[in-house]
Amino acid sequence: MEIYDTEEEQLEALKRWWKENGQSTIVGLVVGIAIILGWNYWQDHKKTQAGQASALYSQLIQSMATAKKDSAEKIAEQIKEQYPKTEYAAYSGLLNAKLKVQQGDMDKAKAVLIDIAKGSNKELSNVAKIRLVRLMLASGEYEKGLELINEIDPATSSSFSGNYDELVGDLYVALDRLDQARSSYQKALENGYKSPLLQIKIDDLTAPAKVANEHIEIPK
Repeated sequence: MEIYDTEEEQLEALKRWWKENGQSTIVGLVVGIAIILGWNYWQDHKKTQAGQASALYSQLIQSMATAKKDSAEKIAEQIKEQYPKTEYAAYSGLLNAKLKVQQGDMDKAKAVLIDIAKGSNKELSNVAKIRLVRLMLASGEYEKGLELINEIDPATSSSFSGNYDELVGDLYVALDRLDQARSSYQKALENGYKSPLLQIKIDDLTAPAKVANEHIEIPK
C-alpha cells in the first residue's frame, strides 16, 4: 500500500485515481440506480396488473354465480387479453372452459384447456390436462386421452398421479380393456389416492369376475 508524506501528495494521488476511474465509477452508479429503479417499477407494475386482474376475476365469479353467461365470457376474454401473464388468466380460462361445456361447445372448451395446459404454472397445467382428458372421455376420444396422459412428464405431475391413474382406468373401461382398467384403479388406490368412486369402480370390475368363477363347474 502506498504511503504519502504530505496532504499534497494524497490530493495528487486522489486526482490521478479519479482521472483513471471516475468515469467508470459514475457509469457503475448510474447503471446500479437504473437497475434498482427498473426492478421497483417492474414489481409495482406486476402488483398493479395482479390487482386489476383480481378485480375482473371477482366480477367473473359473480357473473358465473348469477348465470350471466355472456358477461362471464366477455370478462374471461378480457382477462386473457389484458393480463395474460397473471395466474388469473389461467383461472378465468378454467371457468370459461366450464362455461363452454355448459353451452355444449366442446371444441372451444378443449381449445381453452389446451392453451392453459401449455402454461408455465405446472399445477394449473395439470388441472387443465385432467379436465381435457375428461372431455375426451365424454366425447369418445379414448385413445387420444390415453396418448395425452402418456405424454405427461411424471416429474411435473407427481401430485396428480392418482388422478391420472383413475382416468386411465376410466378410459380402459370405455375401451372394454377391463384387466388394464382394474390395474390402473388398483395402482391409484395403492398409492394412497382418495376418490369417493374409486373403490366402487374396482368392486364393479371385480364382481363380474367373482360371479363367473362361482359358476364354473368343478369336474368330479
